[in-house]
Formats: sequence, C-alpha cells, structure tokens
Amino acid sequence: MIVWNAILLTLRQVSRNLMRSSLTALGVLIGVAAVIAMVALGRGAAARVDADLSGMGQNLLFVVPGTPGRGGPMNRTASRPFTESDADAIRRQIPGIASVAPMAARGTIAVYGGASWKTSVTGTTADYLTTLSWEISRGRAFSDAEVRTGGSACILGDTVRRELFAQQDPIGASIRVGGVSLLVIGTLKPKGKSTFGVDQDDFVLMPLAAFQRRIVGNRDVSIIFISAAPKVDTSRVKRDVIELMRRRRHIRPGDIADFFVDDMKEIAKTVEGITGVLTSLLAAIAAISLLVGGIGIMNVMLVAVSERTREIGLRMAVGARRRDVLVQFLVEASVLSMIGGIVGIGLGLAGSYAATSKLGLPMIIDPVVIGVPFAFSVLVGVVFGFFPARKAARMNPIDALRSE
Repeated sequence: MIVWNAILLTLRQVSRNLMRSSLTALGVLIGVAAVIAMVALGRGAAARVDADLSGMGQNLLFVVPGTPGRGGPMNRTASRPFTESDADAIRRQIPGIASVAPMAARGTIAVYGGASWKTSVTGTTADYLTTLSWEISRGRAFSDAEVRTGGSACILGDTVRRELFAQQDPIGASIRVGGVSLLVIGTLKPKGKSTFGVDQDDFVLMPLAAFQRRIVGNRDVSIIFISAAPKVDTSRVKRDVIELMRRRRHIRPGDIADFFVDDMKEIAKTVEGITGVLTSLLAAIAAISLLVGGIGIMNVMLVAVSERTREIGLRMAVGARRRDVLVQFLVEASVLSMIGGIVGIGLGLAGSYAATSKLGLPMIIDPVVIGVPFAFSVLVGVVFGFFPARKAARMNPIDALRSE
C-alpha cells in the first residue's frame, strides 16, 4: 500500500514537471536504446558472417600456397603453386574426403554482343559446385568429358548473367572471356554479397584444363578446396593433408611449410569469438550512458528534495514515518528510470530494425537483450535515488517546516 501510494504521488509529480522529468529520464533512455541496438547489431553481424561461412560449404578446408613473410601473414609469390596431381593425391590418399576441387582464377572481361563486364574467370572441376555448395539455377554442370578434355564450356555466376544477358536466356549462347569463345551451359543460383561487401556471384566458371591451356598457359593451381565427409573430424583431415603435402613438396621435418591448410570451422570459431568480444565491448560502452543517466537522476532528485523541504516536513509532522519518505523518493527515482527504460526499449528496437535493414543483417532480439538493460535501468534508479531519498528521510520535521 505504501509503495502504491508512492507511485501515485510520483506520477503526479511527473505530470507537474513534465519537461524536467523527460530530461531526467533521457540519459537512461539513451543508455537502454544504445545497449539494445549495439547488441542487436553485433549478433546480426555474427549471424551474417556465420551464414556466409556456412554458405561456402560444409566441412570445408582449403589449401593455399604461401610462407610467413614480413609483408603480411603469407608470401604467396615465393611459394610454388600446386598442380592438379596434388588434388588427385589428396582425393586418393586421404580418408574421409567427400570431394576435392582444384582452382585457379584470373581477372578478365566477359563479352556478349554489345555488352561487356569486368569479372574473373575461374578454372576448376565439376566437384567445385558440390565442394563450395553452389547450385545450378538453369542448365547443367560440366560433364566428365568437358573436364577431362578441357571443353570450351562455361557456367555463369548470377551477376555476370545479369550484366551480359539481362532478361535473356543465356543457355546455349557463346561469350568471349579473355579472348576465348565459351559456350554457356549453365547459370548458378545467387548468393549475394558477403558480410564484407564482396559480390560472390561475379565470376565465370570453366573447366580447369581449358583455363590452363587457353587462358593462362600453365598448369598451376592456386587453391585446393576440400570437403570432408559428414561426421568426419576435419581437424584429423587437416593433419593428414598437411603430412601428405609436406611429403609431396619435399619439406623436411622442422622446416617451415610453404603452404597453409585452413579449416572453415576453425575460422568460424575465431570470427564468432571476435564478434562476441566486440559486441560485449560495444554494449559495455553503451551502458556507460546508463550510469550517466543515473547521475542525472540523483542530481534532479537532490534538487527535488531541496524544493520540497516544506512538503517533507509537513508530511512528517502529520504522522509520516521516515520509511514512508524514503520509499516515496526511491519510488520516484525508480519510476523515472522505468519510464526511460520503457521508452528506450522501443527506441532501441526501432533503431535496431533500421540499422540491420540498412546493413542487410538479420535482426536477432531475445528477451534477455531487452530484459537485462531494462532491469539495469531500474537498478540505476534505485542506487542513484537512494542518497537523495535518505537525505529526505533524515530531515528534522521542525527544521523542514521552517525552511522557505
């Protein structure tokens, strides 16, 4: 009953001093909204990165030539490229492999009729589609004969298809890629842009043998993609691949390897850890504004105590206990924080929706993301309102009544 009466008195005071009450709650409002928005953006970014990595393929590993160097994490120019026989050795000798796709790429210009588009051409095998989880939208994949003999066929990413053919059906048309005429036999379903803004659909696929013979004039392979079979430990596959490649490249024990084997699961865990830390850091920074809002509440409540000294003295003179006065001012501070918290939740959700929509991120909100900042806002009101409330409760009724 005491608390209910205090709430009614608080609402009356808020309505009488609407502008001051709004400004008092503003710090808490901004803090709650900022925490919700920052956590939502962090979780959305993490989910987008995870989706991008998962979209590259299940149980995916990739082998890249390169050695540690001063100019960056790896120096690829000083390392020997792979060959298709390396990929064949991995496929034959490593247990638990579902598919292996050697790949080489080069920037080029694709031309059809009067349309041209600057893109990249990728030479690979038919296993590339299954290894990296690409799906055919129209047409078909490379046949074994086309891969083996280096047929003049190609498959278009959705961006290249759109830029060269617009609404036309490209199947059966001939395009020129790097001065080479290729028959379009299929198109790929779009994956869109990655989290880092890279267009994943901007490329042309052609058989590796044709790419090596007609585009680059060598037998080099720049990356080998490996898809482990379901339920196979990718860390074990990674160890086996490292051992095999060290033998094939005649690297003695203790010497630094001139290649890297990366596991997509390990990369995903690393990225997840980084985004988690960044999300927590952003939320902590945003929560500082809640503390600033609490200080604002304490200052305003101290002013309110000074302004209402005669009221406090009168209440205590007619029988109000110190506890009643304490509860009244504590409830007043808490209600102001709650109002800021409630409005902040709405503003935070609206801001999260606008930001995630603008950035193309999924909006991930759960009750904890809303409940924790709100509970913290109420706690801020109680903690920072306690000192003014205690000051009011300790007033001498006679001195309070004498004040002007």
